[in-house]
Amino acid sequence: MSSELSSPSFEDLARPQALTQPIYEPGKPIDDVARDLGLDPATIIKLASNENPLGPSPAAVEAGRRAMGEIRLYPDGGCCELRRRLADRFELKPEEIILGNGSNEIIELLGHVFLEPGDEVVMGTPAFVVYKLVTLLFGARPVEVDLVDHRHDLGRMADAVTGRTKLIFLPSPNNPTGTANSQEEIEALVRSLPDSVVFVLDEAYAEYLERPADFRPLIAAGHKVVCMRTFSKIFGLAGLRVGYAYGSVELIALLNRVRQPFNLNAVAQASALAALDDGDHLERCRLSNREGLAQIAEGFKHLGLEFIPSVANFVTVRVGDGRGCFQVLQEAGVIVRPMEGYGMADWIRVSVGTREENDRFLAELEKLTGSAR
Repeated sequence: MSSELSSPSFEDLARPQALTQPIYEPGKPIDDVARDLGLDPATIIKLASNENPLGPSPAAVEAGRRAMGEIRLYPDGGCCELRRRLADRFELKPEEIILGNGSNEIIELLGHVFLEPGDEVVMGTPAFVVYKLVTLLFGARPVEVDLVDHRHDLGRMADAVTGRTKLIFLPSPNNPTGTANSQEEIEALVRSLPDSVVFVLDEAYAEYLERPADFRPLIAAGHKVVCMRTFSKIFGLAGLRVGYAYGSVELIALLNRVRQPFNLNAVAQASALAALDDGDHLERCRLSNREGLAQIAEGFKHLGLEFIPSVANFVTVRVGDGRGCFQVLQEAGVIVRPMEGYGMADWIRVSVGTREENDRFLAELEKLTGSAR
C-alpha cells in the first residue's frame, strides 16, 4: 500500500479550531468589481469599508514616500517614536501604549495572552465580527448579547459575565450600527465587573465624536481596561494597517510578550507620525463626515427608508433584501456592504463618501427603491 494513502492529511494534523474557524469576508476591491462586471474602475465608488473619502493628510503621504527610500532597513521594532508621540497626545507613558498591524492584531494579541479553551468572551451582537473570530480561534466561547434599539445594553452584558468570562468587548461607536454608549454608562459597567475580567473598549471611530469619552482615569485607578484605536478611519491610513492600544504598563508588557517583532512596517510608522501632526486635515475630515451623515440621513428620509442614526462614518439602512440591493448597486458601480453576515439580512451599510459620491449612491438607491414600490 502506498505510504501516501496511509499518511495523515493536513486536516488530520490541524487544530480542531482551525477546521471550524469562520472566514472574514472583506468588501471587494474596486478592481475586482470592475473586472467581474466589466466596468471602468474609474466609474466605481466604494462605500463599503468605512474608509475616509478625503484620504490621508498629504504630509502623511509624503512621509511614507520618504520612508520608502530606506526600506532596505528593518523598521523600528519597538515603534519608539510613534509610541512616544501617542503618549504625548494622551498624556500617558510610552510603556502604556502598544502598536499593532491594525487593531485587529491587538484583538488577536489579547486572545494569545488571555484565552484558553473553555473561557468565555462577552460581546454584543451585531458588533465587529473579529471579536467572535478571535474568540473561536483560541477555542473560547463567544457569549453574544443582543443589542436593544441598535445599542449595546450594558446591563445585560454585565449579567452575561460568569466565572468563566475572561474578556468583554465593547465598541463605541459600534460597527455596524453607528451607535455609541455614554461615558457614564461605560464607567458603570467597568465598575461592576469582577477583577478577573479584562474590559476591552474599541474606539476605532472615537475621533468622529464631538466629545470622545476618556477612560484613562479608570486605567489609572487600577481597573482592568484596555482601549484600542486605529489610523484606518479618520486618519485615512487603512492600507497601511496601523492600530494601537493603551492600558496599564503591566497589561501592555504582557501584550508585547506575544507580539511579533517588526509587526509595523517603516512606511506605516512614518506616515502615522506625520498624520498626527496635521490637525487641520483631521478637522476637515470630521466636518466632511458630519455633513455627509446629514446628507445621507436626509436622503433616506426622502426615500422613506428606516435607518439607524449614526455618530460614526457610516449609516445602516433597511432596504428589504440587503443582498439583492447590494448586487444591484454594485452592478451600477456603487459598492456598499450587505449586512446578512451580521444577522441583518434586510439591511445594507453605506460609508460616508464625498458629497458627490453620496449623491450618486442616493440616486442609484432611489432608482432601486422606486422600482420596488
